[in-house]
This record gives sequence, C-alpha cells and structure tokens, in this order.
Amino acid sequence: MNRFLSSPWTKVAVFLLSLVPLGVLLWLGYQASASDDPTQYVTANPVEYITHYTGDWTIRFICFTLCITPLRMLLNRPQITRFRRMLGLFAFFYGCLHFTVWVVLDPRQNTISAIWEDIVKRRYITVGMLALLAMLPLAITSTAGWVRRLGFKRWKQLHRLIYLTAIAAVIHYWWLVKSDIRLPLMYAAIVTVLLGYRLIVWMRERRRKTAVRTSQPTVSAN
Repeated sequence: MNRFLSSPWTKVAVFLLSLVPLGVLLWLGYQASASDDPTQYVTANPVEYITHYTGDWTIRFICFTLCITPLRMLLNRPQITRFRRMLGLFAFFYGCLHFTVWVVLDPRQNTISAIWEDIVKRRYITVGMLALLAMLPLAITSTAGWVRRLGFKRWKQLHRLIYLTAIAAVIHYWWLVKSDIRLPLMYAAIVTVLLGYRLIVWMRERRRKTAVRTSQPTVSAN
C-alpha cells in the first residue's frame, strides 16, 4: 500500500480522475449542442444545470480534501497527505468554474452593479462568495515555497480556513435549494463528521498534554 501511495503514477491517476467531472461536462455540452433535443443532456435550463453541476463538484472536492487527515490517522498512512494539495486546488478550480458560469452565462449578471447587488442582497450568494474567497489564500499559499515563507505553524493555521470554506459551502447550497434539502443535508452530515473527528482528536491531544504536564515531578529549588 505504501508503495502504491508513494508512486508518482498514483498522483497522475488522481489528477486525471479529478478532471473527469470537467470532461463529462464538456461532453454533455457537446452532445447538447449537436442534438435536436438538448434537454436530454443539460435539462431545459442549461445555465442552471452547469451552475449546480460545478457547485456540486466544488463541495465534493472540499470533502475529499477534508478526508485526507482522518484517513491518514485511521489507516496510519502518512503518504496519503501528498494528495491533499491537489484535491484542494481542484476544489478551488471547480469553485472558480462555478463562479464563472454564474457571472458569464447567467443573463441577469450583465453589469458589475448587478453582480454586486446579487452578492449583497441574496444571502446564499453572499455566503457562497465567502466560501470562494476563503479558498483563495489557500490556493495561493499551497506551494512548498509559501510553507517556508510563512513557517509551518502559521501556514497550518492559515489553512484551517478550509473549515470555514466547507461550512460556508454547505450553507450556500442549503439556502440555494430552499425546499429539497436532501443533498445539502448529506453534505452537511459529511462535513460535520469530518470536522467532528478533528475536534475529538484535538480534545484528546489536549487532555493528553495536560496529563503529561501534571504528572511531571516538581523540581525542588534547594
């Protein structure tokens, strides 16, 4: 297993698999443009379909990224962490696609003022922008060079923004759908489990450190 996880070909495979959703979307778009009935491929509202499709994959890649730490701990496979940056960058990539589709293809977003008005007045768009903006510093500082510049401790603290991103993305989806909340509820449950696991690990580690400090003998000053 360690050899498989450490192989450069495994990383290439993960990269190619991460591009599959984009490939499927392009194929659906091509088939819809060549078909007499495009609704068979992208529904009667193609802009809404593409927006939801890219949004779904953004949340999925956020969840994939959050899965790395629990899998590393539970399976005791530190090599898994080498895929975290790639998955996080793909979450940002699909998030940018999601935003671009909304801005470029949605006919309501025809001016900067209209875009800003939607961001301010529609709460689901406001929190969606928060999720995207929270991913921006994570994407910028994802390289090893930025780890050296910031120092690992500060870099790690900064990258906890992924927690804010995940929560904001789920709320964005929940407020967007309004009635059928089954999918947002599923993502909310997944994010709750992934963040809850981290909280439990952090609390156990804190108790362990406290127990170690209290058990250490006091040195006399004589």
